[in-house]
Amino acid sequence: MRSRVAGVRRRDRRGRGLRGPLAPPQAPVSRTRAERFGDLVDDEVRRLGARWGRELARVEFAVEEVPGIEPWFDGPVPLGQTVAGPAGSGDGGRPVRIVVFRRPVEARADDEAELARLIRDLLVEEVADLLGLSPESVDPSYDTPDD
Repeated sequence: MRSRVAGVRRRDRRGRGLRGPLAPPQAPVSRTRAERFGDLVDDEVRRLGARWGRELARVEFAVEEVPGIEPWFDGPVPLGQTVAGPAGSGDGGRPVRIVVFRRPVEARADDEAELARLIRDLLVEEVADLLGLSPESVDPSYDTPDD
């Protein structure tokens, strides 16, 4: 049997040229789910920063795929987490991190509007817990759960 390596033509059948992207990279349709999720988190952080900028100046916000939990963990999967900086860290220490876990949050949302609301509520709750305030005082548009 003869190898066809020497005359390989890839994806240029029928003389129409090589395949390229279907949409330009700047089009919203070409953004991945992770990038769109990051944009929603960034929008909410900017909105909270406009009101609580001084208090949140040393807070770092991050998005991670999934929480690092043990396989035998028998509880609800966390949607977010606040990680305090090391004890005694002055101005040169690591800041407090608020982490949003993308996959568990996406699994609980049915559509884009509910995803944005869930991210908003999650970040408001984490910031309220960090500042020692109620979620309603951090964000008046916060929806308290019905249960």
